[in-house]
Amino acid sequence: MLKKKLSKKRKTYIAAVRALMLISTAVTCTVAAFVVIYVIVKGVPNISWQLLSTAPSYLADTIGILPDILNTLYIVLATLVLILPLGVGAAIYLTEYATNKKIVAAIEYAAETLSGIPSIIYGLVGMLVFCEFFGMGTTLLAGAMTLVIMNLPTIMRTTQESLKTVPQSYREGAFGLGAGKWRVIRTVVLPGCVDGVVTGCILTVGRILGESAALLYTAGFAHALNGIIEGLGRSGATLTVALYVYAKEQGEFEIAFAIASILLLLTFLINLAAAMTAKFFKRRTAQ
Repeated sequence: MLKKKLSKKRKTYIAAVRALMLISTAVTCTVAAFVVIYVIVKGVPNISWQLLSTAPSYLADTIGILPDILNTLYIVLATLVLILPLGVGAAIYLTEYATNKKIVAAIEYAAETLSGIPSIIYGLVGMLVFCEFFGMGTTLLAGAMTLVIMNLPTIMRTTQESLKTVPQSYREGAFGLGAGKWRVIRTVVLPGCVDGVVTGCILTVGRILGESAALLYTAGFAHALNGIIEGLGRSGATLTVALYVYAKEQGEFEIAFAIASILLLLTFLINLAAAMTAKFFKRRTAQ
């Protein structure tokens, strides 16, 4: 009799938990679908070739986001060029060379702490350090340097975790053949963890595309059309900053929704690239 009561209570408990999970899933999916559909419905009709291929002209009373698209591309490239050697190099040192476990643990804890700091604080520090102290001014390069500090923990931690997945027997086998430490890392370890580096890069690009607070302080919000070398030394708005400017400062909500739908598309493409990259390296590992 007691077993039957316990069985009924357990079944009721399992059914209640399952119902709660289904409700949570439905609410989450509904909210996400509503946001995506609302932004697409409001934004896609406002996207035109003129909007994507021209710069804003106040004399002709036209709006274009080509400078913002190029500025986003410039700052992504500059950030990746700066962050990859730093992040991957730090991960290699901490995993393969560092012997003091306490120092390694302290650095890893600091990296985890850095990844949780609000971006507005990074913007303030970037403005004071790069724009003021180093005299860079409000430029895309100062924004890229700030984003390097923001995303360094992501690259470092993903590379570290990927390095740890390479079997120790691979290293021992290479050492047994007479290879040196750096040669083992370069020819055996790094090829085995390239998926972690690529994943970190994709996550970094996604965070750069969605960042606005830090860039408002460091990169500015100019809509000028420049080349990559000239553009890095000048103020410029990325797509997220341009969205803020058009929505908050100028009241151009149609343009803001158009930029928002473009950012949603870019986010989808980044997630798709991450999934395809993971599948590619899984297939290569299986072979």
